[in-house]
Amino acid sequence: MDFLLANPALLIASIMVAATPILLASIGELVTERAGVLNLGVEGMMITGAICGFAAAVGTDNPLVGFLAAAVGGALLSMLFALLTQFALANQVASGLSLTLFGLGLSSLIGQAYGGKSPPRSYRLDIPGLSDMPFLGRAFFQHDLMVYVSILLVAAVWAFLKFTRAGLILRAVGENHDAAHALGYKVVLIRIGAIAFGGACAGMGGAYLSLVRVPQWTDGMTAGAGWIALAIVVFASWKPWRALLGAYLFGGITVLQLNMQAAGVNVPVQLLSMSPYIITILVLVVISARKGGAGAAPASLGRIFHATQ
Repeated sequence: MDFLLANPALLIASIMVAATPILLASIGELVTERAGVLNLGVEGMMITGAICGFAAAVGTDNPLVGFLAAAVGGALLSMLFALLTQFALANQVASGLSLTLFGLGLSSLIGQAYGGKSPPRSYRLDIPGLSDMPFLGRAFFQHDLMVYVSILLVAAVWAFLKFTRAGLILRAVGENHDAAHALGYKVVLIRIGAIAFGGACAGMGGAYLSLVRVPQWTDGMTAGAGWIALAIVVFASWKPWRALLGAYLFGGITVLQLNMQAAGVNVPVQLLSMSPYIITILVLVVISARKGGAGAAPASLGRIFHATQ
């Protein structure tokens, strides 16, 4: 703890790294839910992205190829969810839970060949003049590329939903898919696109875990990160910048409990490990108890759309 207090720049940098995989997954799920689809398979898509990215990075010795493969892997797995919910009209909650179980099993099978291997180092983005600044440089400008990509992605999603016609259509589908269909919009196609985007983001979030934060493959290494991403979407009231705030809040709690363990604080390790998830649950309980509920959830969220109606 003394080390952290003496190095606030390092603390901020650690929080940004810890928050990035959660932020990537939550911003993808936010877009999916704004289209009216509740995909509880984020954990499965993240762990699939983790192994796909790890395998591709090790095979090509290129971390960027790894992140691309992770995005493709997560998107392909999300298409299974799209097939079940948009064509077979299966229950979205049950399909999402099945997707998580399938992803965990698939990643475990593929990952058997990659135990003990190390991925190539990710590229660090050094910004001339900024990276060498005494405090700000270490805190904000000495990170790998994906930290900045995640923040830019938040800005892009915010601008897309707020200022573009396509974003307005996606929000309309999430609010009232029947009205959007009556106006001639392809509800199923729009939702499939949102699902694929959510899967790609979740896959990249998983790859960040296996390639950067914990540069190795470990079975089940997401350890509930997908569920935290789902909670952050609710915490954010389906708003991109609030999702960034929620992800960084969770990242801060995670870094704090890890450093408390390293400092030998006289608290059971199990309790410290549970603390980020306990705090997340408490935040959701408080939000749900507020007048007006958890926020402006899309009105058609989780509802099945019948294309023939």
